[in-house]
Amino acid sequence: MEELIQIVSEKTGISTDKARSAIDTVISHLKDKLPMGLGEKIESFLNDGSSSFDDLFGDLKGKLGNIF
Repeated sequence: MEELIQIVSEKTGISTDKARSAIDTVISHLKDKLPMGLGEKIESFLNDGSSSFDDLFGDLKGKLGNIF
């Protein structure tokens, strides 16, 4: 997640603390709005990469497919 914080900070010109706060806000919103468990997987992926990219988006595809 540190890499994402740095990218957001550089592209927006805001401090890393503000970038971290913005990212935390987005993650919190995603956890509230996405199907159960998916927000947590996204957070885990961003924090420590414990979920693989394929696992993350395979779950996303399956869960969003169930919504529609």
